[in-house]
Amino acid sequence: MYTPPAFRDDDKESLRATIRAARLASFVTATADGPFATPLPLYLDDSEGEYGVIYGHLARANPQWTVPPLGDGLAIFMGPDAYVTPTWYATKQETGKVVPTWNYVAVHAYGPVEFFEDPDRLLEAVSCLTNLHEGERVSPWAVSDAPPDFVQAQLRGIVGLRMRVTRLEGKRKMSQNRNAADRGGVAAGLAASDRASDREVAPLIPL
Repeated sequence: MYTPPAFRDDDKESLRATIRAARLASFVTATADGPFATPLPLYLDDSEGEYGVIYGHLARANPQWTVPPLGDGLAIFMGPDAYVTPTWYATKQETGKVVPTWNYVAVHAYGPVEFFEDPDRLLEAVSCLTNLHEGERVSPWAVSDAPPDFVQAQLRGIVGLRMRVTRLEGKRKMSQNRNAADRGGVAAGLAASDRASDREVAPLIPL
């Protein structure tokens, strides 16, 4: 990922927070047949290794798991993002030398990929993933709520994914390259937007 120094995020806890907050990631592998990419919910177990281990699962019918990856896999986690119009910049009134841009948070995780089919490991992975996304609900659903034979049948239709993270790249592009007046204009413009996603980005602009 191209990351100019002004936008680089090297803080391990910040990177982990972005990974945890991302509800859907993109899992990418390079293969002899070309690149494969699958949108997947993934979760990070940070108790394993220096950077943690990423787990998830793919449909058994997905050919991505059947083609050996060339080198490391890549999991892409996107955080909040928003379009930035030049009309929010104070510099527009001063010189007119401004262009649109996009502010966003992204983390790329790299590591060797393992696919697994063991039912016990699969059950643990889907249970952890389910608990992660059901945890904040008033009446959370659990895998154990479904009949055991039904769960086992569902597990036969998926393949587990384990990627030990060996490298993390983080980017937090939040108008840090603009002057204070421009950053203030961006923050105010996003905060007043009708889009909830824009308002989520507003407090991330450094003032």
